[in-house]
Amino acid sequence: MSLPPEKASELKQIIHNHLIKMNIHAKIRDVLAETVREDLDPGHSSLSEEDFLRALQRRGIVDDVMKDLHFSKVMSNDCISVLPANMDPARRYLYLQVLGGKAFLEHLQEPEPLPGQVCSTFTLYLHFRNQRFHSKPVPCACEPDLQEGFLLEIHREGLGDGSKMADATTMLSICDPVHLVLIKRDTSSETTLVSSYFLDWRTVLSSPSGKTSIAVELLGVGSECKVTAGVLNMSLDLYPPLSEILSPDIITTQQSLERQKTAEKERLFLVYAKQWWREFLEIRQANQSKLVKIFAQDENGVNRPVCSYVRVLRAGRLLESPRQAARFVSLLGGGGKQEQWCSLLAFLCRNKGDCEDHATLLCSLLLGFGLDAYVCVGTKPKSLAHTWVMTRGTDSTITFWESTLHQAIDPDAPPLAPQPRPSYPYRTIGCVFNHRSFLANCQPSDAVELCSFDFHNQSQWKVMSEEAVGSVCSPGSTTSLPPLPPLCGPSLEPSAASNQLELELRYLVVEHRKDLGLATVWDDHLSYVLSSALAAYELERCMGTSCGNEEFQDAVRRAVPDGHTFKGFPIHFLHHNARRAFATCLRSPFCDEIVCCRGDHVRLAVRVRVFAYPESACAVWVMFACKYRSVL
Repeated sequence: MSLPPEKASELKQIIHNHLIKMNIHAKIRDVLAETVREDLDPGHSSLSEEDFLRALQRRGIVDDVMKDLHFSKVMSNDCISVLPANMDPARRYLYLQVLGGKAFLEHLQEPEPLPGQVCSTFTLYLHFRNQRFHSKPVPCACEPDLQEGFLLEIHREGLGDGSKMADATTMLSICDPVHLVLIKRDTSSETTLVSSYFLDWRTVLSSPSGKTSIAVELLGVGSECKVTAGVLNMSLDLYPPLSEILSPDIITTQQSLERQKTAEKERLFLVYAKQWWREFLEIRQANQSKLVKIFAQDENGVNRPVCSYVRVLRAGRLLESPRQAARFVSLLGGGGKQEQWCSLLAFLCRNKGDCEDHATLLCSLLLGFGLDAYVCVGTKPKSLAHTWVMTRGTDSTITFWESTLHQAIDPDAPPLAPQPRPSYPYRTIGCVFNHRSFLANCQPSDAVELCSFDFHNQSQWKVMSEEAVGSVCSPGSTTSLPPLPPLCGPSLEPSAASNQLELELRYLVVEHRKDLGLATVWDDHLSYVLSSALAAYELERCMGTSCGNEEFQDAVRRAVPDGHTFKGFPIHFLHHNARRAFATCLRSPFCDEIVCCRGDHVRLAVRVRVFAYPESACAVWVMFACKYRSVL
């Protein structure tokens, strides 16, 4: 059977992706090394291609490749799709292929990267019905070589009878889009959100062959949300093919009805919100200056109710407690101040965001742990707008995250009466909200220390109707709400990452001291002793408790001989780039003094601990230390 050239190249790409997924190159290298070592006769000086192929067959590599490939003739024009053989035959799948990009004009002048050269990269992330995938990074270019296939299961648990095959009508009612997020990572590992796109995949339901090709125009984000960022060529392949297809008119009508239903719900909520706002302003004159935010723009410039940014999010086994959740969120970097809130997937893929993104994610996680959590909108010193999280205990105790327990100051107490001093950085609070509630502060003063958090007192807090909020913010209420992605496990292996970073830092220290004309002698035992201190630092950041300091000090005393001086410098990072970390350390005079230490019998030590959290978040602790003989 002959294939047209474009189909042949498409088939080659699918097989190539599959072989990479199997890590076939490493397996072949292992077999080659073993064959050379064991099977080569002493009389032979070289290994023939036939010998090597026999070795691959003997070890079952060829069988493994063929076993995992499933060839199915699904198109009348002899197009072949290659799909994994372990698919459930009772389920429907959507095979989404990215076939390359074009018109990324920002990178028109991008030079071709040399082999091995570090360059900026694009990575495409996908989320569909609780499934998340990402492409391998490819060099940024006007026509980036994004070639990847993703197998998405359409028929998921919890949708009707799980034993039935989803037919065309059932799939037409599944309005969940495929959320595509394109991230650029520069040479210093800084990430930029390039585009966030919601793909309606249901056009494939009208294709006689069960396959359709599309060109997706990706728009920019923020102030460039109306400007084209680039185009991705894609194909959508439905498997198994439908026995009865839908007409394009039926699909268009369904999409139109969904849009109309969503638009009507959003219109009614806007009418209600305007009336509610007028009533709030009439309560007292001071309410006009309070920071009350009902709507916020997302990365695509769409105005959404702030309550829609919060959902109940359970992290499964990835996070064990509310405090660990708070630590995880704090490790996601800051994104600079801009008036733009992000969908959760865009925030997680970018691995950084503004205070609003951190607050909505933390609130969602705390709700998942069963706490009564709210996002607070207000100000911090110098009247800077800020967003944070609070929880209310069953005993009415208020906790600000990450902060101490809240105690209200009594404004009616005598002037000299002792008052609790606030130990949080928040100055005013205008409103609070979560996934179901929105409350505006209508107390005489919006100062946090004077604020009462009795949400049932309608003279202090004006509450929005839960029914009105739920009509546009509850899951599935409108098709315009981004679906909630699950958290992914850590992308780092902590021990390997710690060892690698420590080796790189040792090399940089040796080179730096060599430039100064200094020799470097490492004390491996002292380096190991530093481990307990790094573990204690992370425990304190995570749980708020300190322990193990006495043991660490005792171990250091034993490792440092009498008459010697010990100096240590711990530092914390959110990345594991050795050169960036070392440059930052040298900017501290304390660390520079240790790294460049001169004296008698100088011994250096460095220890790295990488603590991996969900997504690509990590806490990196580094300690440099030295000991030397004290000379007066």
